[in-house]
Amino acid sequence: MRFKAGLIYLSMVACFLPPPFYFVSCLNSDGQTLLSLSRRWITTPQSILSSWNASDADPCLWGGVLCDPNKLVVSLNLSSSHIMGEIGPEISMLTQLKSLNLSSNYISGTIPSQIGNCSRIQQLDLANNILSGKIPKSVGNLLDLMYLDLSYNQFISLPPDLGNCSNLEQFAVVGCGLTGPVPSSFGQLTKVTLLYLSINQLSGNIPPQLANCTSLTDLQLNDNQLEGSIPSELGRLKLTTLYLFTNRLTGEVPMSIWKIDTLENLLINGNGLFGELPIEIVQLKHLKVFTLYDNHFFGVIPQSLGINDSLTIVDFYNNSFSGPIPPNLCSGNQLERLILGFNSFQGSIPSEFGNCASLKRLIINNSNLTGVLPHFVNTPNMLHMNLEGNRFTRQILGSFGKLTNITLINLSKNRLSGLLPMELGNLLWLQALDLSHNALEGPLPPELASCSMLLKFNASHNFFNGSIPTALQTMSRLSTLDLSQNQFSGSIPTFISELKALVDLQLGGNTLRGMIPSSVIELERLVTLNFSYNGLTGRIPSNFSKLVMLQNLDVSHNHLTNNLASLSELHVLANLNLSYNLFIGPIPANLVKFLNSSFLENPGLCVDCGLDNCDVVSRNFRHCTSHSDQTSLTKFQTAMVALGASAFLFAVIGLGFMFHSGQREKHDIEDRSLFHKVMEATEDLNDRYIIGRGTHGTVYKASLGPDGVYAVKKLMFGGSKEGITSMVREVETIGKVRHRNLVRLEDIQMEKDYGLILYKYMQNGSLHDILHEVHPPPLLDWSIRCKIALGTAHGLAYLHFDCDPPVVHRDIKPMNILLDEEMEPHISDFGIAKLLDQSSPTLMSGTLRGTIGYIAPECAFTSKESKECDVYSYGVVLLELITRRKAVDPSFSDTDGLDLVKWVRSVWNENKEIEVVVDAAGL
Repeated sequence: MRFKAGLIYLSMVACFLPPPFYFVSCLNSDGQTLLSLSRRWITTPQSILSSWNASDADPCLWGGVLCDPNKLVVSLNLSSSHIMGEIGPEISMLTQLKSLNLSSNYISGTIPSQIGNCSRIQQLDLANNILSGKIPKSVGNLLDLMYLDLSYNQFISLPPDLGNCSNLEQFAVVGCGLTGPVPSSFGQLTKVTLLYLSINQLSGNIPPQLANCTSLTDLQLNDNQLEGSIPSELGRLKLTTLYLFTNRLTGEVPMSIWKIDTLENLLINGNGLFGELPIEIVQLKHLKVFTLYDNHFFGVIPQSLGINDSLTIVDFYNNSFSGPIPPNLCSGNQLERLILGFNSFQGSIPSEFGNCASLKRLIINNSNLTGVLPHFVNTPNMLHMNLEGNRFTRQILGSFGKLTNITLINLSKNRLSGLLPMELGNLLWLQALDLSHNALEGPLPPELASCSMLLKFNASHNFFNGSIPTALQTMSRLSTLDLSQNQFSGSIPTFISELKALVDLQLGGNTLRGMIPSSVIELERLVTLNFSYNGLTGRIPSNFSKLVMLQNLDVSHNHLTNNLASLSELHVLANLNLSYNLFIGPIPANLVKFLNSSFLENPGLCVDCGLDNCDVVSRNFRHCTSHSDQTSLTKFQTAMVALGASAFLFAVIGLGFMFHSGQREKHDIEDRSLFHKVMEATEDLNDRYIIGRGTHGTVYKASLGPDGVYAVKKLMFGGSKEGITSMVREVETIGKVRHRNLVRLEDIQMEKDYGLILYKYMQNGSLHDILHEVHPPPLLDWSIRCKIALGTAHGLAYLHFDCDPPVVHRDIKPMNILLDEEMEPHISDFGIAKLLDQSSPTLMSGTLRGTIGYIAPECAFTSKESKECDVYSYGVVLLELITRRKAVDPSFSDTDGLDLVKWVRSVWNENKEIEVVVDAAGL
């Protein structure tokens, strides 16, 4: 006994001795286990782990740790602690552990099978990491487990053994790429209330055994590849939420499902389901969200649907419903979103909708509706209205002026007539107005000048007349202006040059006279310019080469004269039509590729046979034999050409109108539902679809099946100008540039408080992901790294030297370099880019732009914005490609300043050996 007491005394003394005198550890076993785990991890110096001290007697005061009265660990919560590394098998030595939360870190590797020895554990959260491999069967041994979340990792399949966790109440494995079936053993989870298995690649049938989960209220199996029919057995459950959307389900929905009177959210869109809606659905008195879109439902919607006052979202888009629209849908004044487009209804929109105060989004396009538009007298929250492609008649009512918060109105492809109401000038937040393909007439009201937020204005294919109104001069944000196929007269106004944001300008098919104003060359962001089918005279203005982004030019069917020298520097043209004019002289070398279709009925034009590609000269064009021949038309010949061209113009103008209308209608039909599908595919941009975050925006992934996969960037304005500025800058910049190594803008949509930018989704993610996030790290041989480096350089060089004015990106980094399926790089995120006007002095800013670790020293201290700053950032990217180390990496010592550039310089100066710097895996 004395010997034992002596040892205890010596141990107590040792705890107070300085380190050289340690010979017995005073930290208890659980503390030792935690330290052992932490040695597998890398984290930042400011991490919660900095409080973990080996000299403590126990870990009970350590960050993230809770203990029982015996000083043993019962809870470990290290969520969002920036931990990199693996979970070691030591975890099983925490014998009293009841809660383990390691979510939202960078933990890789597999879940150790020893975790099944933590027999007391009740909560296990490993979500939002980069774990991979198999979910160990031993997790099924955790009989006390009540909460399990393994979402957003990279697991293979679901082990049936998980069905043994009989006390499980909440179970989520979302977004993990799971394949194989949903195990029927999950029917043994009789206490589970929430079962989330969405956004995977699960296949096979929905097991009817899930009906044995008698406590289940929330079942989410969406975004998988599940087949067959919906089991009727599920109707026995008291479900409040049933998500089965975006699968491959077929057949009719069982009647038992329509009778689950506890349902609040029923989302079964994006399948192959069919049948009529039974009258029983009106008994679902708690139903709030009801989506059936992209299926094959038919018949008449029960007319009393909505009488229960609970519906907030109804989306039956793209089915085959017929009959009238139920008038009770807005009866409870809870409805926020009503989407019924692409059906075959009869009759008009119920007048009750004009008093639906809660309604924010109304989409009933291409649905065969007739009659007149409702009086929108009490819909103050309306933000988005799309009624295109119906058969509405008569005029647009003045009550539209009461939609004071609306951002988009699309009334195109109807039979509306009469004058535009001046009350449209009350719509101060309106950003997109499409009135095309109607029978509207008269002049555009001057009150439109108040709509200064407009980005897109399409009034084409109507009977508007008079001169192009000066009201448009206030719409400085316009990117699209389409007034084609009307009866506008007079000249093209010179104020057009003040609309600096214009990307698409279409004034074709009117009776405009006079010359093309020389000021049009100030619209340097133009991609499309169409002045065709007018009576314009004179020459194409000189310095047309300033329109460096111009891809589509159509000035056909006018009386334009002189030579084409001003077009000789347009190198990105993809579509050109100069037909039926009076041009003379040689066709510039850069336009010879358009010979066979773009210069018809211009007898004064010729082709210079000195050109290398003279062999492609069409028989319709003569060879330029001398300088005198190129300009030797006599006055008589010119008059004959003009007379012939005018006569032919009247003969083909009808055919031209028909062709132009058909082409535009086809394009509109293809694109009209893209953003709708994107919003539905992401559940209105639900957080579960987030794939990235930036300074000003969040990026979501939208999978549209055969229509492709898109990335959606949402920019919140938040009442500040900065968000709007960022959105406009991104649209302006991306909208004007075209290069294989730059992300291409697919579409934009503006709401009151946010904007959306749509890009094609890049299959391989970002360069940052490939270098640092994917585990195990993929092999990157030097040919691929060289391809990425060169492609990024080409894209950056295009921004700096081929754009006029140059574009400075200001945030070049691996996260903003996206990789497609061929590992071709695409520079993205122009939200902080600045068009650099070299004629003006360098702007100074008190706000640091860019990302720490990539900012050139001169930019960090002076906020100087220049191409050189981008080049420095690109140099850091090259170092990351070579070393596979992050620009700011905690593995660097303090003396290196946690900076890749300083680390490379220090190591190179010390060793002068390239192997020390280069990524060993690439050698």
